[in-house]
Amino acid sequence: MRISRSLYLISLTVILIIYYLVAAIYLNNLGYYNHESLFYIEKTRIVFDGVGARLKVMGLTSPMIPFMATFFFTSISYTLAPALASAIGTGMLFHVIASTLIKRRDDDFFMYLLLAIFLFHPGILYTAASGKSTYLVLIFFFLFFLNLLKFYRSNTTFHVSIASICLVTLIFCDYKFVWLTLFFLPLVLTITIHSLNLGEQESIFRLFLSFNSPSLRRKLVNKTFALYIILFALPLVAVLCYKLLNLTHASDLNYFSESPYATWNVLIDKLSFDQQSTTNIYQIPEISLLLSARVLLFCPMILIAIYLFRQSTYQILTLLTPFAFIEFLHLKYDKVYLAYQYYLIFIVLAFLCVMFKSQTVKNQKSFRILLVLSVIVQLYSGWYFLKTSPIAEDRNFLSVLTNRAEDHTQADNAEVAGFINSLPDDAHILMDDATAYGVVAFVESQKIKSLTMPYQDNFLSGVESPDKAADYIVIATAKNLVTGYTQLNDRYLVSIKRTLPQLIFKKVYETENWIVYRVVK
Repeated sequence: MRISRSLYLISLTVILIIYYLVAAIYLNNLGYYNHESLFYIEKTRIVFDGVGARLKVMGLTSPMIPFMATFFFTSISYTLAPALASAIGTGMLFHVIASTLIKRRDDDFFMYLLLAIFLFHPGILYTAASGKSTYLVLIFFFLFFLNLLKFYRSNTTFHVSIASICLVTLIFCDYKFVWLTLFFLPLVLTITIHSLNLGEQESIFRLFLSFNSPSLRRKLVNKTFALYIILFALPLVAVLCYKLLNLTHASDLNYFSESPYATWNVLIDKLSFDQQSTTNIYQIPEISLLLSARVLLFCPMILIAIYLFRQSTYQILTLLTPFAFIEFLHLKYDKVYLAYQYYLIFIVLAFLCVMFKSQTVKNQKSFRILLVLSVIVQLYSGWYFLKTSPIAEDRNFLSVLTNRAEDHTQADNAEVAGFINSLPDDAHILMDDATAYGVVAFVESQKIKSLTMPYQDNFLSGVESPDKAADYIVIATAKNLVTGYTQLNDRYLVSIKRTLPQLIFKKVYETENWIVYRVVK
């Protein structure tokens, strides 16, 4: 019977993957891309087709794991690789959750609920068809909390070790999750107290008994220290080693998280916030506590999960750590809107908790009706949150998905790339991929070797003396939103003409955001 259910689950996973692949390829054919997928495409082209220090690009591009996940699909298509990775990855997310479900509940009702979420929730479709790395974040977030809950039941440190590995992987899928460890530091003591075999149930009395008994005090200290080591040592060491790698190869400990050459969101998050801050359209502001209220509207099932764990204080505190985490993100990154993926983590967490505790509910009929209603609300709120998202590319995805019309957001970049593709093979083009990675993403593979970009050693000399390093130069126009974040803009031409007055820059191609000049030597 178990083999039969396993085959049934594999069949469902394959069908879901096909469903996601069709959606991803269809949207890609409509011209849909987002900044994250374009960034991965551009860096992947450099790694496989570029000339210069490509190993540095491969090792320091962040987030590392989602970027490297696209490598498996580059043989099919560079521009389609992130979408293929997200489609198959989201199918694997379903398989991970569903396989956990069938081990705990021999009940098709919960499988139908899970299928409804993965088939119709706009956020899951966004995860699957966009090419973003959200699927990896959800997989390892789910596995992290799954192993914590297993530890609470079995009191076996093996599960803490697996949770630690999942936390490391989660951090390398999205570095902001490193701050999640802050909220587990005080929680570990509470977990340790409850793991002691004491007759007293209240935490404060357990702590009193432990400190007043030398043997219990020694046991509490040793076990708490051991849990800290097992849970946090590996993430801290991994992050430290990665920072040292950045220091060695880029002379900056935080290069991977602060440089626009290493990660896509440094520049895009700032632009998104600046654009939304100046718009006349009213948006509900992201202020403290209101964020948690938005989460409850987005995922009311999390309230059911908290209720199911109401008899265990330390387990409720574990469920509340993601709330504290997003509130902290809002305070630390106050110039960045909370990304849609940080809402989605509550959906997988809530379903995980329901799996663990659903059998303890006496009135199953009312409980199931409540779950169905919560899923229906989540489907609607998922659509509403995407439609009203303060982040433009979230709204753009929903617009392309529902209207099924061609997306011209990246048409400007594709036009410039088309012109570069038409240039002679021996032409050398100078460009800054901190801002022009969208252009490089559409450049043909054989032309990548003709591009001179910042990862190459001769870029700076090319900027100072373009006549010696380039035949063409790509300049951001004054209308381009990123013109202030690159050295290659219209002000650069003015300064270089003062330095090298004998140079002539002949305009050969122009779009709204980019101008290609030929360097007349």
